[in-house]
Amino acid sequence: MFKFMSKKGITFTLSAVLMMGSLVGCGAKTDTKNAASPTPAASAAASAAPTKTELSGTVTASGSSALLPLVKQAATEFMEKNPKVTINVTAGGSGTGIKNVADGTSDIGNSDVEPAAEYKDKDLKDHVVAIAPFALIVNKDVKVDNVTKQQAADIYMGKVTNWKEVGGNDAKIVLVHRPDSSGSRKLVQQIILDNKEFTKDGITQENSGAMKTAVAGQSGSIGYVDTPYIDDTVKALKIDNVAFSEDNIKNGTYKLFGVEHMYTKGEAKDPAKAFIAYISSKEFQGKQVRDLKFLPADLLKK
Repeated sequence: MFKFMSKKGITFTLSAVLMMGSLVGCGAKTDTKNAASPTPAASAAASAAPTKTELSGTVTASGSSALLPLVKQAATEFMEKNPKVTINVTAGGSGTGIKNVADGTSDIGNSDVEPAAEYKDKDLKDHVVAIAPFALIVNKDVKVDNVTKQQAADIYMGKVTNWKEVGGNDAKIVLVHRPDSSGSRKLVQQIILDNKEFTKDGITQENSGAMKTAVAGQSGSIGYVDTPYIDDTVKALKIDNVAFSEDNIKNGTYKLFGVEHMYTKGEAKDPAKAFIAYISSKEFQGKQVRDLKFLPADLLKK
């Protein structure tokens, strides 16, 4: 009897202990799950979240003086947002900018025109950042408001030398040029002169700002700049009775404008890549580009 009762007691005791252990174990699992285990969504979000690296370094951009106001404004804003980045922007002309980026002297080459054939194997990547209307400008004493494309070409080829020949006052025409490296010069040569040669008569100014100042200060003078440089010290001429405007560029009646490029050697790398992305962003294209009297890069896209 004692032996039988002992086995039954032992069996009952073991069952009770196992049941209590099971309950304790279940309680522990429940507490751990509620208190510490992340939800599947939280785990996925945590694993997907990228690690943000602060941009740092220096970017050098050189070239077009026509594009200079836009690039300088973008650089100022970008450096405010990224205080560990320094962006150095200089002019020198489109040809200089393309040469510098091809040689590795600059990270970015700014240009009003596409690279010459000599650069076709240099792995230059094109980033279109704006449309720039250009205009022929004259000193305010010139009594002409409009020229035909042919008259403008004849003036810059030296065939017309007096304003009275195109309906103005009897005064000598003073030509103001840009240097051979200038994209603005190449643009006018392509669009107005049909790739014919400029006369060598006249004076040469190194950048768009100097061009505008020279025309403003020289009686009877004529020059050319992109329209962000135009102010009330000079007069912009109509060409074939069409004034520069966004609508006239879009409808094809005003031909004198440039597509503004930022070239990199190969694919851009940060922080240059991030800087170009900022200029190309909807935010910058939608407001600052127009505020600076340029037009958005996608203006002419169908």
